[in-house]
Amino acid sequence: MDTHTFVSMYREAFGQAAPLPLIFYYSDSPAAETEKVPGCFLRYLPAALGGTPVSLSTDNMTCGGGKFYAGFTPMPDHVPVFVSEKEKYKSCPDLVKAYLDTSGPVRTGKKYLNFIRVDKAASFDGMEGLLFLASPDVISGLCSWAFYDSNDPQTVSLVFGSGCSSIVANAARENSRNGFRTFVGLTDPSARQWFDPGILSFVIPACRFAGMVRTMSSCCLSGTPGWNRIRGRINAGKDGQEVFL
Repeated sequence: MDTHTFVSMYREAFGQAAPLPLIFYYSDSPAAETEKVPGCFLRYLPAALGGTPVSLSTDNMTCGGGKFYAGFTPMPDHVPVFVSEKEKYKSCPDLVKAYLDTSGPVRTGKKYLNFIRVDKAASFDGMEGLLFLASPDVISGLCSWAFYDSNDPQTVSLVFGSGCSSIVANAARENSRNGFRTFVGLTDPSARQWFDPGILSFVIPACRFAGMVRTMSSCCLSGTPGWNRIRGRINAGKDGQEVFL
């Protein structure tokens, strides 16, 4: 499916108020020239959501953890202690190490990680995943869509990890396994500070998108009474418009 057709289907399903998702992918050349922004790389996403492509690399990313979870660098030595003793997200550094041994990011051989709004992208070719930054009402539709053709309880997963990990690392790892999971994220308090209180992330890895896109017009998003009421609520006010603080 081409991006133009997908945008039309997404608008039909969710309406005009729901923000369009971002495609993210790796490349050897940048999609855009992106200036260095200090701190968390999630702070780049407002530009991408506004329609300006963003290209991240070790040259313009300043967070060592972000470079690691984006797949660019090895784990910085301080991460296990920082996550457990500074952020207090795990009870001890060994628990952080054990988690990363099984669920750490996949290293990329590419130089750039690009984010581009789906209507600005030429195609889905080569993407790692599709990122939605959305309200619970939109998330409910995305979850219903994902569960339509699967009874597996992990079809929609929420796993421990930083905000950048819940977006990029989860998708890249799932693609490396040719898996089926989608991911709810941005439950990390360190990442939530950049987002509106009513926003979570939902990521569809490329390996799952190929199957899901065939069921979009068959599932409840096609216009069931229940979904139509939620769709109406999404589009009645400013739902989904204010994503970032």
